[in-house]
Amino acid sequence: MEAGISVTSLPGPCACITALTLSGLPTRRFAFEAFLPTEKREREEILEELKSETRTMILYEAPHRLKRTLEDLLEALGDRRVTLCRELTKKFETILPTTFSQALAMYEREDPRGEYVLVVEGRSRSSLKQEQQTQWEAMSIGEHMKLYEDRGMDHKEAMKQVARDRGVGKREIYRALLEDGEE
Repeated sequence: MEAGISVTSLPGPCACITALTLSGLPTRRFAFEAFLPTEKREREEILEELKSETRTMILYEAPHRLKRTLEDLLEALGDRRVTLCRELTKKFETILPTTFSQALAMYEREDPRGEYVLVVEGRSRSSLKQEQQTQWEAMSIGEHMKLYEDRGMDHKEAMKQVARDRGVGKREIYRALLEDGEE
């Protein structure tokens, strides 16, 4: 394209979309991650990012690295649903809806074979919201206000945002700040 050459695309075999449609997991929104990095630091950074991913995630993995990847995903994301798709469109195609822990238990008894596509359940929005709510509750209202004011938000806007974060009215935040002598 950069050289001015016309480029077109034809539909064809695509393991990630095939796996997604066979997975039984939500298909409306998804994130294609391909192979996780093998370099430890970069891998940890990507796994950290995936913790809060709400979309269905699609990863590729080779059989000799599958157990390690499942262990890393379990540790980073918790025991989520995953569909293991193996040898797609081939004679020994296997689609296995399971969880990370169940898959690891299975691969303790048998060695993985074939190329894998892992379709991983995204994090539920309600669990993300609950986690955020818990973080706000662990913080005083004054600290919460300071967080936004340090980011350049004016006092009134910070108060509105704190109220939204905590699911309360702006007056309640104002009252709490008065009681703490911070207003």
